[in-house]
Amino acid sequence: MLSPSGDQFEIRGGGYRAVVTESGAALRVLEHAGRAVVDGFGEDEMSPGGRGQLLMPWCNRIRDGAYTFGGRDLQLPLTEPRLHNASHGLARWVAWTLEEHSPNSVSLVYRLMAQTGYPWTLDLHVLYDLSADGLTVTQTATNMSATAAPFGSGAHPYLTLGVQVDDLELTLPAATRSVVDDRLLPVGSEPVEGSTYDFRVARPIRDTVLNHAFTDLDRDEQGIATTVLRDPATGHGVALWVDAKHPWMQVFSADDVPGTARRSLAVEPMTAQADAFRSGEDLVTLAAAGEPGDEHSASWGIRALD
Repeated sequence: MLSPSGDQFEIRGGGYRAVVTESGAALRVLEHAGRAVVDGFGEDEMSPGGRGQLLMPWCNRIRDGAYTFGGRDLQLPLTEPRLHNASHGLARWVAWTLEEHSPNSVSLVYRLMAQTGYPWTLDLHVLYDLSADGLTVTQTATNMSATAAPFGSGAHPYLTLGVQVDDLELTLPAATRSVVDDRLLPVGSEPVEGSTYDFRVARPIRDTVLNHAFTDLDRDEQGIATTVLRDPATGHGVALWVDAKHPWMQVFSADDVPGTARRSLAVEPMTAQADAFRSGEDLVTLAAAGEPGDEHSASWGIRALD
């Protein structure tokens, strides 16, 4: 019998263990020294709530699934019918193909064919690599079409330290929060300073409800921005970093998900704002095949902190 998420690809390295699935090339398991640092899903389950999935060729949501690009009006299927949105891309439930599998790394590929609402063919690639520095994930898209294509890349890991997020301290190096409407689509932005969403200095999450995109990230000399979740009772922590290709991070405490509410914290790297296919905010445009700029690659990663 085949798992609902298909074939399972285990890798180990630097004290870490990860399992990536054929379905969506999702990160199902990530452990360090036997302790889970992502809240994934069982081998006998489908990914609930987007856990561990890759979000391509757009991240987050598109209002009404409708947008205009290159002078064409386009309509995507509404994969979030309750909110009338097209949600989280076109590659998270498809079967990815194994490219290479070593003891500490695995890469998978998927050719996204031109289709209604997204009439471009892209070659998608992901590399998961484990080392003593933790997990590094690199997501790449190459335009195989004769015309330029809109693109965004994201991922949906849930960070965990084995306790409710209320008991944890969060460091989120973001100066600006996206303001959303009741369909979780952006309608503006505001500084976090002085608000309940200012976590630029580590502080307890307590009862703060989080389902927001954050930007204006504070970065180190290499352009890396790092979010940290830490348990003050044990000193254990987990960090998620993003490279300069990711100007946005969505943070989600899952308060509206029965059974798993506030059990873990989704920290989602995003190369563009939600609804970027409509607004153009940080939207990536892939050049036509064979032209400079026809490929886009972005990296992020997770490491345990002790």
